[in-house]
Amino acid sequence: MIFNKDTAEKTAEFLLQINAIKLNPRNPFTWASGWKSPIYCDNRLILSFPAVRNYVRDEFSKNIEKQFGKPDVIAGVATGAIGIGMLVAESLGLPFVYVRPEPKKHGRLNQVEGFLQKGQNVIVVEDLISTGNSSLLAVEALREAGANVKGMAAIFTYGFDVADENFKNAHLDLYTLSNYQNLLNLAVAKRYITEEEEQTLREWNVSPSTWNIEV
Repeated sequence: MIFNKDTAEKTAEFLLQINAIKLNPRNPFTWASGWKSPIYCDNRLILSFPAVRNYVRDEFSKNIEKQFGKPDVIAGVATGAIGIGMLVAESLGLPFVYVRPEPKKHGRLNQVEGFLQKGQNVIVVEDLISTGNSSLLAVEALREAGANVKGMAAIFTYGFDVADENFKNAHLDLYTLSNYQNLLNLAVAKRYITEEEEQTLREWNVSPSTWNIEV
């Protein structure tokens, strides 16, 4: 769920302005998974725009503390959320760690990088939620390291049913700055897309793994 509606609308507007989110229903993108998609999201672009990254940092910091209480540690999911996670940790005056997709193959074989003590309360920062699988692998790694993961905060979610189910099964609360619904509402209101294109985007969101479009 979103932290609040005002933040969701403002975040969506920023993401569209800096082209972190691209909407192209007539010429779909192909994701790494092979899915065809009328939307592409690259929130790493946020770090290149100081006003936007500061807004995201401040909204995360304020809403994380309000929703979860102040944690002991902020954890970023590699690689997309390392930068913004560090900014949030700095803003809150907290230690920071990051979680690799899998353990290193050499050295100390770490998956969680940084200093983390067993029993510490951790909030995970993520840049984007699709199915939630990779994000929840990071949560699993933190739990195996002895952390008490209190929740996850992400910049944006596509709002897939499968993600909701995955987080429910993992017994983890997910809050986001913005989501697909607020993005589409804003994109229509600001005329980034037509109402016909909005319908295409909504149809894709219902069944993204099977959706295709005639071009």
